[in-house]
Amino acid sequence: MRIARWTDGTGTVGEGFVVGDRVVPFPDGLTVAEVLARGLAEAHRVFATVTASDGVALSDVRLLAPLVPASIRDFVAFEEHVEGVSASVDGKSEVVPEWYQAPTFYFTNPHTVLGPGEPVLPPVTERLDFELEVAAVIGGAPGDRRANLTADEAREVIFGYTIMNDWSARDLQSREMKVRLGPAKGKDFGTSLGPWIVTADEFEPFLDDEGFLAIRAEVYVGDERIGHDLVSNMGWPFPELVAYASRNARVVPGDVLGSGTTGNGGCLAELWGRRGSLDPRPLTEGDTVRMVVEGIGELVGPVGAVVPAPELPPARERSRHRAREERVPR
Repeated sequence: MRIARWTDGTGTVGEGFVVGDRVVPFPDGLTVAEVLARGLAEAHRVFATVTASDGVALSDVRLLAPLVPASIRDFVAFEEHVEGVSASVDGKSEVVPEWYQAPTFYFTNPHTVLGPGEPVLPPVTERLDFELEVAAVIGGAPGDRRANLTADEAREVIFGYTIMNDWSARDLQSREMKVRLGPAKGKDFGTSLGPWIVTADEFEPFLDDEGFLAIRAEVYVGDERIGHDLVSNMGWPFPELVAYASRNARVVPGDVLGSGTTGNGGCLAELWGRRGSLDPRPLTEGDTVRMVVEGIGELVGPVGAVVPAPELPPARERSRHRAREERVPR
């Protein structure tokens, strides 16, 4: 099943299934959020009640991001990506021992999610980049257990998968992470999701013996293919990422968990690190990034105009006094 959100140009948002070349609204006014919360088995029951003739042509609507995320965690699960990007940041290609110990992630901004074809409006940056990722979308599950999941329990709460483009301003990201926190403004201006959520059961034929998702992923800038990889090259399969996210915390329906950037050119920064130069060049206004993932489809993201923000002063050097100086009344 494919689940999507769309608009017909009147401002009305539709939510439902993609059946062939048509979009069909959920019955009874259901929303994507409600269908996710009910879980995959209930989604199949709802799907059985609709027919393609109830909908409209896919070509007559504009797809939106397939959900409004409750949260977005983005992992860094591809060893090859870490190896290449580390060289672009500090000139040394390495994968630190800590990477192998546990899957690492950061939280990004759920309020700047972009849909298919929606342009990213980056901050002022000299190193705009894309990141080719697949993301798991969390749904409901029997028992509704959310915290400290095992990998088997986590597998049961993965509702489906979508394509994710974690847009990145590498110069801003590099500065922020020198302070040993972040990334923040180097990332939070835009994350593209889409074109729809494909339910997890559709991917069972692609799972290898260890539970890794062996699907092909490619990324193009214009007509040039920049990178391609198998998603099964992750260090951990998706259920283990979800289980780790739930440690002493909770995962809930609508959470999005990105795989992190694929290897072999899943982003420009990896290639910059390996080649020692800005080759290919950073993204600029007018570029179009197209991501194609087997079993899901295609996510296109145009690059729009840079949006300058009001400047803020640098930190003031303060006295570090430990007591307030008393002021003499005038």
